[in-house]
Amino acid sequence: MTLFRKGKPVRTYRMALGAAPVGAKRVQGDGKTPEGIYRIDRLNAASSYHLSLGINYPQPDDRRRAAELGRSPGGDIFLHGQPNGLDPDLMLKGDWTAGCIALTNAEIEELWRVTPLGTLVEIRP
Repeated sequence: MTLFRKGKPVRTYRMALGAAPVGAKRVQGDGKTPEGIYRIDRLNAASSYHLSLGINYPQPDDRRRAAELGRSPGGDIFLHGQPNGLDPDLMLKGDWTAGCIALTNAEIEELWRVTPLGTLVEIRP
């Protein structure tokens, strides 16, 4: 994952995605991470994970695609740290989230400090 400021890359992070990371999220429970352009729309300091920044998924197109399949698109997609209660220096291996983007606790703290509500997030393959 790359953080940009004024169009220039300033920091790159390792990340974990949904447990089935190939392809865009289509429906709730598919283990995929959404692809597209979203915005940070909420901050949660009391998350089950070490801090979380929510994205405004699903968008109308996400809802339409899921509806065509007769399913819910899901929701509650976040950039977050590791599960609370783990060693703060630990990063779980592999892609393990339910569709979120997971970072180390130190990295999510860094993003938390510099990412205001409304920040654009582009998620692409």
